Amino acid sequence: MSNEFRELLKHVGSGSHTSRALTRAEAEAATRMMLTQTATPAQIGAFMIAHRIKRPTAEELAGTLDAYQALGPTLPAIAPDSPYSGRALVLSCPYDGRSRTAPVTPVTALVLMAAGIPVVLHGGDRMPTKAGIPLVKLWQQLGVDLSCHNLEQAHALLNGTGLGFVYLPQHFPAAHGLVPYRDQIGKRPPFATVELMWSPYAGSHTLVMGFVHPPTEDFAKGTFGLRGHADWISVKGLEGSCDLARGRTAIVGVNRQGDFERLLLHPRDYGLEGDDVELDDEVTLGQRLRSVLAGQPTELYKTALWNAGFYLWQGGAAASLTEGLAQADALLTTGKALSQLEALRQQATALQPTLTYSHG
Repeated sequence: MSNEFRELLKHVGSGSHTSRALTRAEAEAATRMMLTQTATPAQIGAFMIAHRIKRPTAEELAGTLDAYQALGPTLPAIAPDSPYSGRALVLSCPYDGRSRTAPVTPVTALVLMAAGIPVVLHGGDRMPTKAGIPLVKLWQQLGVDLSCHNLEQAHALLNGTGLGFVYLPQHFPAAHGLVPYRDQIGKRPPFATVELMWSPYAGSHTLVMGFVHPPTEDFAKGTFGLRGHADWISVKGLEGSCDLARGRTAIVGVNRQGDFERLLLHPRDYGLEGDDVELDDEVTLGQRLRSVLAGQPTELYKTALWNAGFYLWQGGAAASLTEGLAQADALLTTGKALSQLEALRQQATALQPTLTYSHG
């Protein structure tokens, strides 16, 4: 048993009158002990539920991210001679996936890549508590398996295609080892918030964080401020993802070099209002996304257009949202985004399993 961890557990689990927030250094130490399983299973489960009840602070979240940065994987910056050497967008979506609305994140990524903007994604397998369809499964439905690359191969794919994917079981097994606790405690632990703020990419980038509850955005402001992360975007997206809704006003926060701006974007102003498309049968999702990439005019196409246009604008490829939407429509209807998918599939397949990677 870890006596040091037990003392930290006392601080967060002593009740409303005697508990206290951890310092940043204490939160990092506690996270390290959980990731390395130095703490016992009973201690880890108790800490997760106690910390959820207490609610994390920005300092605690910053400390947990410090531990993630120290122990987790980091994709190196894209090589300067790559056609995708510009500023990347890191899209951080909830790891427990989507269960109600149809996701378009892969389409967004492919449109951005076709415009020369690199994209970094991260996530794991189907995960509690929602157990919705995760990013890795979405890509598999499109014929791209991103689950078997080591970190060197993932970096090669990022250099060659503009897409980097950090896959928890393969690249961060320590964090993957904590996933069963989510099922056992039956609630999302603060780690689920940390994942939205985590960026596993070393190059120049803007982090996009999906969220559901407004306090999460407030936590982000404090946490990013403590860690010196000045360029980030918060999106009150579908099921907490980075996908903007069409059934309501899109609520977005844009922080550039410390200046925060609130954006309220109305789909009706761009002729894209409508109900958010339901997920329906997961089995057909890949086919539906391919129809979007083929430029077929469906409601899901409008959702993809709304998102791709927004991110082209925020990624610097378009001067306005209107220009971003026009550019996204062109990249989809001319087949350039679909061609990007085929190039990605070919390179992802070719990389398996030819490279070796040392974590030293």
